[in-house]
Amino acid sequence: MHTLETRLDGRGIRVGVVVARFNHLITLRLLEGCAARLEELGCESVDVLWVPGAFEIPLAAQRAARSGRYDALVAIGTVVRGDTPHFEYVCQGVTDGVGRVALAENLPIAFCVLTTETVEQALERAAKPGEPGSNKGAEAADVVVEMLSLGRALAGGV
Repeated sequence: MHTLETRLDGRGIRVGVVVARFNHLITLRLLEGCAARLEELGCESVDVLWVPGAFEIPLAAQRAARSGRYDALVAIGTVVRGDTPHFEYVCQGVTDGVGRVALAENLPIAFCVLTTETVEQALERAAKPGEPGSNKGAEAADVVVEMLSLGRALAGGV
């Protein structure tokens, strides 16, 4: 058996982070976690691309992917359930859209769109250092760097 090794080494990679403004308090905390972790991993080139809401993430991700400026993307958003079926439509749209972009453009995209029942649940997943919970933005940074590393290993690169 042969295992392709991946590394959490962000040196030299260009990352675009598509962030929804809706639920800004939460998405900003996710972005901060993502950016801090990318910096820890050695990534020096990070662009933040703001969009109005989660539903707009796939189109921005597609345009970013097609620009050729990025080796990988991170999609950040937060959708909190309300009293109408709108939650399901937005969640399904952004999930399917980001997945289609990643496959069609052959580009790693870390999916960091929280879909929670309450704002409190979202805040737990966007914790700042020292707060209880985790920061899914930081986890998304690891995901995107590892997936890029795996893709390069499969291509016979570094």
